[in-house]
Amino acid sequence: MADADHKIPSTMVDGNTLVAMCLARAGVDKMFGVVGIPVTTLANRAVALGVRFIAFHNEQSAGYAASAYGYLSGRPGVLLTVSGPGCVHGLAGLSNAQINSWPMVMISGSSEQSCVGRGDFQELDQVAAVKPFSKFSAKATDVSKIPSSVFSVIDWAVAGRPGGTYLDIPSDVLRHTVEVSEAERLITEALNSTDKDLILKPEVNHSKIQKAVELLRKAERPLIVFGKGAAYAKAENELTKLVESTGIPFLPTPMGKGLLPDTHELAATAARSLAIGKCDVALVVGARLNWLLHFGEPPRWSKDVKFVLVDVCKQEIELRNPSLGIVGDAKDVVEMIHKEIEDDPFVLGKNHPWVEDIKRKVKDNVAKMEAQLVKDVVPFNFMTPMRIIRDAISGMGSPAPILVSEGANTMDVGRAVLVQTEPRTRLDAGTWGTMGVGLGYCIAAAVAEPDRLVVAVEGDSGFGFSAMEVETLVRYQLPVVVIVFNNGGVYGGDRRNPEEITGPHKDDPAPTSFVPGAAYHILLEAFGGKGYLVGTPDELKSALDESFSARKPTVINVTIDPYAGAESGRMQHRN
Repeated sequence: MADADHKIPSTMVDGNTLVAMCLARAGVDKMFGVVGIPVTTLANRAVALGVRFIAFHNEQSAGYAASAYGYLSGRPGVLLTVSGPGCVHGLAGLSNAQINSWPMVMISGSSEQSCVGRGDFQELDQVAAVKPFSKFSAKATDVSKIPSSVFSVIDWAVAGRPGGTYLDIPSDVLRHTVEVSEAERLITEALNSTDKDLILKPEVNHSKIQKAVELLRKAERPLIVFGKGAAYAKAENELTKLVESTGIPFLPTPMGKGLLPDTHELAATAARSLAIGKCDVALVVGARLNWLLHFGEPPRWSKDVKFVLVDVCKQEIELRNPSLGIVGDAKDVVEMIHKEIEDDPFVLGKNHPWVEDIKRKVKDNVAKMEAQLVKDVVPFNFMTPMRIIRDAISGMGSPAPILVSEGANTMDVGRAVLVQTEPRTRLDAGTWGTMGVGLGYCIAAAVAEPDRLVVAVEGDSGFGFSAMEVETLVRYQLPVVVIVFNNGGVYGGDRRNPEEITGPHKDDPAPTSFVPGAAYHILLEAFGGKGYLVGTPDELKSALDESFSARKPTVINVTIDPYAGAESGRMQHRN
């Protein structure tokens, strides 16, 4: 049966409407996705009930948008997909949410239940397919099960460590009807039976707070490390009080940048190797001791360092086996640590040897970087345009734009050069190192934070994953400026040694090469947006000034010397 807004009696509602009613009742006001059989009517009914539906070209980008929206808003981002391949494409976003611990719900239509096993249209055991990529799944096998299923996946998405959940709704269930009064009864009953304990914050063990304070108090070289888990918990005020009352230097992970300004006098980002290599006690808040933090192991970390790990997930703490683990919400735990210290204050002080060592190293490393940034290099290397972009963003004041960053060279250099001064204003490849998130993240950021400009700084490879979504920017007139560092390929085009260029296909482009001088800016102009091609400092400054003021969909195509830059330093040993 074709998916259409078929007429039903006013005293009845179908499964599509019932899903929409539940989403609205749960407070969902944004949804991302790609419509088609059997979910187009569901999207239309949701819109009629006040849910803004952002329609994409590809479920992958829509899923990335839903995952980032969950992070930025603190409420589950919702992705709607069709069955079969639509569900499979959506797994990119669902898995990204799960790995990054962001709340997200993927809802997919599925095959008619009576036709399962017979080769139905887009047939797939979708519950089994999503299992490795989600923390909880539900299937509404009857229209009466829709309310309990919808509320369950939403609650599970934010419970404990946030993550991705999945709801499967067969096409026959979407068509089935119930009376309006029965629909309301089912919704009320499902709301009343919700497991409230599921979404309660864990109770913090106060004796462990005291032990954490004792470790920090006795430390000679303490360090506070925080990540995007602390950003999600909105712990910026509590972290600021703790840092400034104790004088302990801090180190954010890439997406923790901005919880305290990068320009703060106790920021150790520019002295990262010294900070993690010499600290004797590290309070790690909302960050995992994974590859981004070198697993907390020597030789990057001292073999004698004591970790105090704060995480909302008990299993995560047990996995890492720290000196002390505190299960709890990052904001609550940091506030409790600060209050415990207030009763018996201690301050390292500006002249403390550890603080002086950190500040000295920061000053030296910043000076070295500024020496590379000060010169205008044409054709552009990565440093010159990055400095110009940094200065343009800094000149905007508050609210700071949300920065989206992806690409190997582009993201690596940008992490060092671009400055975050406000929380949750950086979105990048994250825990999984995911490429292709750029346009989805941009759209999510613009929808979640409509008062902020969104600025994407992307490599041409990263941009290419989702470039068609520039049409989505124009369609919804979102204030997004996409800056593409165009160096003609992955890492920089053809970098093969001569002995590698051999065999029957030696005349083919290198696996890392794209079409030289690709006119990415014209792609946006095809849909009515504004494009710029820039290759000099004055051209880039002018394009940034105009686009930041206009706050309209823009692509700035920045020509980069294909021989500038190198592969990500953290990844060289893995490739």
